[in-house]
Amino acid sequence: MAADEPLVLGIETSCDETGVGIVRGTTLLADAVASSVDTHARFGGVVPEIASRAHLEAMVPTIERALKEAGVSARDLDGIAVTSGPGLAGALLVGVSAAKAYAYALGKPLYGVNHLASHICVDQLEHGPLLEPTMALLVSGGHSSLLLAPDITADVRPLGATIDDAAGEAFDKIARVLDLGFPGGPVIDRLAREGDPKAIAFPRGLTGPRDAPYDFSFSGLKTSVARWIEAKRAAGEEVPVRDVAASFQEAVVDVLTRKAVRACKDEGVDHLMIGGGVAANSRLRALAQERCERAGIRLRVPRPKLCTDNGAMVAALGAEMVARNRLPSDLELSADSSLPVTEPHVPGAAHAHAHAHDHDHVHEISKDNLYS
Repeated sequence: MAADEPLVLGIETSCDETGVGIVRGTTLLADAVASSVDTHARFGGVVPEIASRAHLEAMVPTIERALKEAGVSARDLDGIAVTSGPGLAGALLVGVSAAKAYAYALGKPLYGVNHLASHICVDQLEHGPLLEPTMALLVSGGHSSLLLAPDITADVRPLGATIDDAAGEAFDKIARVLDLGFPGGPVIDRLAREGDPKAIAFPRGLTGPRDAPYDFSFSGLKTSVARWIEAKRAAGEEVPVRDVAASFQEAVVDVLTRKAVRACKDEGVDHLMIGGGVAANSRLRALAQERCERAGIRLRVPRPKLCTDNGAMVAALGAEMVARNRLPSDLELSADSSLPVTEPHVPGAAHAHAHAHDHDHVHEISKDNLYS
């Protein structure tokens, strides 16, 4: 870690976790998270209004905790990065507003960055600089995507994505059917270790010869599992929860890893990065490792804490923006709930105005009305 590497603070509020990270170059100095997941659990999913309020309450304490953990002052920072999209509009707004306020007060450059690109860039904190181009499989509650990134700060290309339920969403829905609570991923992963992944032949969506090679569909799988469980219950039979969990999980990770390895081969990329909350799944990691080794592909997966939403990933991408002299955003930066992955960051006001008719935007501010 060199003293002249950019020192950047990152803020992440796209869903239900308030994340603040601080990095110097590719070195992680602090990763503070305040989660509201327990509050949402009784509703069986994330409630946007509750998430926004939780971010508002947690923001300043979490930033202060990160600065203390990193042993730096806010005035030492070289930039402030924030997730400007995609995500829940109200939740994003809290983070963007906070980042603008700190950037303005400290006189630091502001970088509005893309949530998905950040999930790729976080791997630099674990395994060093990204290889370019990078092939990335991002799997979370809201996204299942295959992305090719020749330049993580400026050129991210979508190869495939979910056409209905994302993988993480399917985990949550099946957990609900099995009365396992929310979130569903961790508990299904745990129970699946004690079950038989071959016990039930659940379908593999979009794997036929005429199907889109890199797109994902988990809605049919979700319905198939739910109907299987309902049939068992209707017949008065006990549902083998561990076998269901293992067989469902195997169907998901089989499709994810098969398509990711195929994309690497087709694009001539000899490495694969897996990120997003579902990348913490133990079976996904194991099967990906097995298939990558067989195909001669190097696998890079960050530790589980860096796979879920966090501020460190935003800071990592922000630091890369500074290092590559990318144009900062300005105080007219808007929260954009549908920001496309092809836009790794949002530079300047002209860009925001040019896209005003395409995306969901929030009220803009300037230096003149910031505190009015």
